[in-house]
Amino acid sequence: MALSRELDDTLKTAIKDKDTRTANVVRMLKTRLTERTTAKGFSGQVDDALVVDVIGAYRKQLQKALAEYEKLGDRGAGQAGELRFEIGFCERFLPKGMDEAELRALVAERLKALGITDAKQTGRLVGDVMKTHKGQVEANDVKRVAEELLKASERP
Repeated sequence: MALSRELDDTLKTAIKDKDTRTANVVRMLKTRLTERTTAKGFSGQVDDALVVDVIGAYRKQLQKALAEYEKLGDRGAGQAGELRFEIGFCERFLPKGMDEAELRALVAERLKALGITDAKQTGRLVGDVMKTHKGQVEANDVKRVAEELLKASERP
């Protein structure tokens, strides 16, 4: 089943069950998807990859907001709880992320395959990894691991 259809079905079920939290999250995701597809210059199709990209971008935005609300302590606790719910909902539709060991193995393999030995070339590596593993890894994590591995290989 296509993810966009799954979102539609989830929204219908949430409305029938009077689950306003779920309905609100799905409506927001559908709004973001509509914004993306009606944006100037969009000429593609609505496929699962696009839906996953929209959900991933929304989750990332929620995570940034969650960090801000957590800094507020008790005053932001209610909103932080709501954001955690939304993040959890989004993660149901996203591919499982890699753990640190898997990420290290992937970065080491790509460093060797691309022949990168200088930390100045990590941007090339990050681009390569993100093309094939978008949604599974964060670019900052790839860069951090690559720099650590390159630094370790420089030591005598």
